[in-house]
Amino acid sequence: MPQAPECSEGYWAWMVLLASVVTQGLTLGFPTCIGIFFTELQREFQASNSETSWFPSILTAMLHAGGPLCSILVGRFGCRATVMLGGVLASLGMVAGSFSCTLGQLYLTAGFITGLGMCFSFQSSITVLGFYFTRWRVLANALASAGVSLGIMLWPLLSRYLLEDVGWRGSFLIFGGVLLHCCVCGAILRPVPATATPETREGLPPPSKRPARGCLAAHGRAVQRHLAFDVLRHNVGYRVYTLGVVWMIMGFPLPHVFLVPYAIWHGVDEHRAALLISIIGFSNIFLRPMAGLVAGRRDFASHRKYLFSLAALLNGLTNLVCAASADFRVLVGYCLVYSVSMSGVGALLFQVLMDVVPMDRFSSALGLFTVLESVSILISPPLAGLLLDTTSNFSYVFYMSSFFLISAALFMGGSFWALGKMERQGPRAEMEGAVTEAAPEQGLTMEDTDGPKKQLRMEIMYVTSV
Repeated sequence: MPQAPECSEGYWAWMVLLASVVTQGLTLGFPTCIGIFFTELQREFQASNSETSWFPSILTAMLHAGGPLCSILVGRFGCRATVMLGGVLASLGMVAGSFSCTLGQLYLTAGFITGLGMCFSFQSSITVLGFYFTRWRVLANALASAGVSLGIMLWPLLSRYLLEDVGWRGSFLIFGGVLLHCCVCGAILRPVPATATPETREGLPPPSKRPARGCLAAHGRAVQRHLAFDVLRHNVGYRVYTLGVVWMIMGFPLPHVFLVPYAIWHGVDEHRAALLISIIGFSNIFLRPMAGLVAGRRDFASHRKYLFSLAALLNGLTNLVCAASADFRVLVGYCLVYSVSMSGVGALLFQVLMDVVPMDRFSSALGLFTVLESVSILISPPLAGLLLDTTSNFSYVFYMSSFFLISAALFMGGSFWALGKMERQGPRAEMEGAVTEAAPEQGLTMEDTDGPKKQLRMEIMYVTSV
């Protein structure tokens, strides 16, 4: 990665941090307000729950799946231009979506185009922090994540107000203007002088001594650079973590989409229902930075993956409480407890990825990770909508969310424990093998001293090196 400039962490770095906070609030916080419009869109287009659910799923999936394309644009044009391009795309998508006559048009405009634009803006605003911050990088990332919480708190309140005054079409038109502020934030991200370092080349495949075979070879190198299939094939920890998170994401976003319709369906006032999402956002303003700072401590480095599994488990168990009662006071308590587990998942998601993948391959591993994650995000809400259409009971949606979260947490926690046990046994077996080799000098034979353990050590090394 290019080195940070000598003027890093000066006064302008904190302006860049402020721009990143606003950008994350405008982009990552936005999908949570779609639940406010869910019933209105369903009524407007005479659509089923499953059909309507495709809109937020496409939006959120593109918000994550565009990562590899965003990294290419950042490398070619820089963070400033990419953030501003994302702001323009997100705005155009929402403005065009306000004129949609069918759900298919809404999928393409406010879903695909807006989601891709938001991806360009938010990922570039995170990338630029690495250029401006070195010593305070963990703190900067933790503070930047507070922007997501601000967005989660403010977007639902604004959406409820606009929906009553101007309807969903007018709201989407205004949202298009609001998202243009990403361009203002992008303008603040001044390009910084940077020099390439040897680290930039470590994660890339070595140049071939033979001539490249045209475009196919070039595309193969690009895929290997931005999508770490080789890491997925050889790194057991990365494979376990990616599989667990992809399975977990099948249940994680469902409360954001269905909590407000669930509360309204059970007779909660629409304003109070919208307030539930804002409670989650307000709580995360304080909880997410705290969780990020705790996760960044070296004392917890060896336990982060277990803490992440615990946060996912708590998240799944919390959804069972929501499914048991739709009383407003119970839902408020649910939102507060849900915020704790949500902040833990959000703070540890990429920290654990850094722990299981070498940093010289982190960028490409993150690209593949987000693409696979987006597949789950894409199919999860429509699948829950189909379940809702079949059963006509919102509780089954939260049961479904709990099933995926709890099973993923148990899988990741158990797998990491087993891998850790094998890693601990490996050095112990190696030491016992050394004692065995020294045994003849003490009048002992090789067969008398744990011969089977030496064979066990070879098997363990084979498993962990795959």
